[in-house]
Amino acid sequence: MPNDTTLFLGQFMRSPATIGALAPSSRRLAETVCTPVPERGEPTVVELGPGTGPFTAEIQRRLDGRGHHLAIELNPTLASLLADRFPRVDVAQDDAARLPDLLRDRGLTRADVVVSGLPWAAFPETLQERLLGAVTSTLCPSGAFTTFSYIHAMPLGSARRFRALLADRFEEVVLGRTVWRNTPPAYVLHARRPR
Repeated sequence: MPNDTTLFLGQFMRSPATIGALAPSSRRLAETVCTPVPERGEPTVVELGPGTGPFTAEIQRRLDGRGHHLAIELNPTLASLLADRFPRVDVAQDDAARLPDLLRDRGLTRADVVVSGLPWAAFPETLQERLLGAVTSTLCPSGAFTTFSYIHAMPLGSARRFRALLADRFEEVVLGRTVWRNTPPAYVLHARRPR
């Protein structure tokens, strides 16, 4: 993990607006964010912004060889690391806004779950709308979307705007518990049934 932290910090310094964090997420946060991943069946699980892979590892643990796990990472260095580290994961070095096309290219029609590690509070309104539109257009009717935000970002206008956008795009949005064992502490958002 120290090597991951160093790599992550280096990528953050190169591109803070797209990385959005100084260190990888903790195992505790990964467990909480990934709770919607089904432990039965053959689900299609999409992961946005996997970084060095803490959520990827938890998704793989939950899937245990079932279904299809598509991880979309914009950063080429991190995408290469993920592909090497997780050979069973379909890693796409691409823009998350292209999610509908990426699923279609793989012969997949819908996602059952979308797990996001993207820094939503760092994005302008137009990008938030575009990315969330890609998510809602690809989720199945009973699908789940889960993401997190850092506690210190909660009062920011961009974070409030994102929560309002979630409430507009999903029938149910639940503010999950705070994960204190993360640097920095974070809260989790679970959204279900896209409108």
